[in-house]
Amino acid sequence: MSVVLRDHSNEYGEWRFRLMRVGVSVLMAAAGVFSIGSAKAASVGETFAKFSAGSTASVDHGVWDKLLKTYVIPGPDGVNRVAYAKFKSTGHAELKKYVAGLEAVDVASLDRPEQFAFWANLYNAKTIDVVLDKYPVKSIKDISLGGGLFALVTGGPWKGKSTKVKGQDLSLDDIEHGILRPGFKDARVHYAVNCASFGCPNLATEAFTGAKLEAQLDAGAKAYVNNPRGIRFSGAKATISSIYSWFQVDFGGSEKGVIDHMRKYASPELKAKLDAITGFDGHDYDWSLNDTKG
Repeated sequence: MSVVLRDHSNEYGEWRFRLMRVGVSVLMAAAGVFSIGSAKAASVGETFAKFSAGSTASVDHGVWDKLLKTYVIPGPDGVNRVAYAKFKSTGHAELKKYVAGLEAVDVASLDRPEQFAFWANLYNAKTIDVVLDKYPVKSIKDISLGGGLFALVTGGPWKGKSTKVKGQDLSLDDIEHGILRPGFKDARVHYAVNCASFGCPNLATEAFTGAKLEAQLDAGAKAYVNNPRGIRFSGAKATISSIYSWFQVDFGGSEKGVIDHMRKYASPELKAKLDAITGFDGHDYDWSLNDTKG
């Protein structure tokens, strides 16, 4: 193979050689963009690291709570679906006003639970807003908001700057990977933020609040871990959600760590199955839109 690629007298071989070099360059450029993005995310985390311990300040998420109760439909299969068509026609304008209100919040004046609720609600509300702007779509990965070459390769709106807080431009990735994950170091972040896909943990039917946060995060974890989207068995084989592979570092850093994490939230029946395995046979994820029309 290497001889063919380096044979400059062979037109086909030369073309393949050049294509390979272009491919390597693209991958290197994408890696560079990812590194730059990671550095920016870290600085965003530092920008919003301040909090007010013992503060009684809170953010009114009543509008978001009402919208969730109106347009998020729990299914008998344990999957919450969103009535995007109805949401777009009768609730989108109200959603945009809510997001605009969040952008003016002084996050540093909040205590840590209120900050978590703020960021999770902003992430989810902005994700829905982005989808509604482009709806109808089959998958959120069909939506692009820019964000460089890496975003072009992976698809989706996560790297494009789509909102701002106190004048700081933010992407969805900034919120999840620059603020929530490193700032709170709580694996339940992954059950709180919703990516508008069937494979994702549910978009809750109520807004997060600082007062109810612990119970809400535990409920989200239990709902996902005990649903086939989290883990499913076929005989002795276990397939997990790709979330536990992509972000294994947040779940103990190993397959054993993932199993231990799942056991905390598993039903007795699932816990017995988890006790019988030492690892997983694969992982998958459904990126189709979590639409009631799906």
